[in-house]
Amino acid sequence: MATVLEPSLLPPQHPFSGHRKTHFPPELRPLSRTFTTPSLRCSVCSDGHELHHRGLVWMNCLWVLLALFVGHVGQDGRVGLRRQFQSLCYAVPRRNAMAVMLSSFIFSQVGSHDIVLAQPSVLFREYLDTFDGYSFKYPQNWIQVRGAGADIFFRDPFVLDENLSVELSSPSSSRYKTVEDLGPPENAGQKVLKQYLTEFMSTRLGVRRESSILSTSSRVAEDGRLYYQVEVNIKSYANNNELAVMPQDRIARLEWDRRYLSVLGVANNRLYELRLQTPENVFLEEENDLRQVMDSFRVLKAL
Repeated sequence: MATVLEPSLLPPQHPFSGHRKTHFPPELRPLSRTFTTPSLRCSVCSDGHELHHRGLVWMNCLWVLLALFVGHVGQDGRVGLRRQFQSLCYAVPRRNAMAVMLSSFIFSQVGSHDIVLAQPSVLFREYLDTFDGYSFKYPQNWIQVRGAGADIFFRDPFVLDENLSVELSSPSSSRYKTVEDLGPPENAGQKVLKQYLTEFMSTRLGVRRESSILSTSSRVAEDGRLYYQVEVNIKSYANNNELAVMPQDRIARLEWDRRYLSVLGVANNRLYELRLQTPENVFLEEENDLRQVMDSFRVLKAL
């Protein structure tokens, strides 16, 4: 049995296909395209197609629900949209209309502050170097940078201050048997921090660094090897006018604030160090992912 529309809601004739389409006032017209499937008869349009009419109606229903839910229109616009939605429900079978009304009721009971969008989990890739003897996992969207001075170097393509690298001691000048050759984790932390500060030495006037060791620890992985983990924080300050004569004109401002995470392991008579660098504000958001990278670091027997 065909559904009957009120005279004010009768759609005009389609200018190209001869079919009918739902009409909306210009200010409420959704940004959707009509489509046809020439195999189904329409129960509303005698010369149209069912999927053409019902599909468009359902698309318009979704647009109306989305506008009502997001709330980007004023009170008058919402009233018009609700009336439009009610009129659209008459253009579909009663069972489908009830489903639409039920869905709108569910959405109306859930405030926008109660909705939690699922965060996509970070995917990792494994990097394996059988020649030098180590492996680790890194976020799959990070890119490799060649010529960075480290044995391997990856960085985040969006957060340029976030990266990881692996440093190796020379096989000819080192004879490490275990990571305990560095002493306890606290001593290893002091050596790691000293190395960082040496690398960050600057010849610019008015530059100073503040550093601290946040934590040092040791763990035994499932491969039976002992690893040290060191976390340090380094802040860099620079004067905004380093050539000023008066001290009050030389105001030190924070340049960057970074967290450095290091994992130390020994194999093949060499010391291996996985380094992670990230801004402190980024670390708070990505700590779990970065710790997964740290925990994945393994030293292997080189081939």
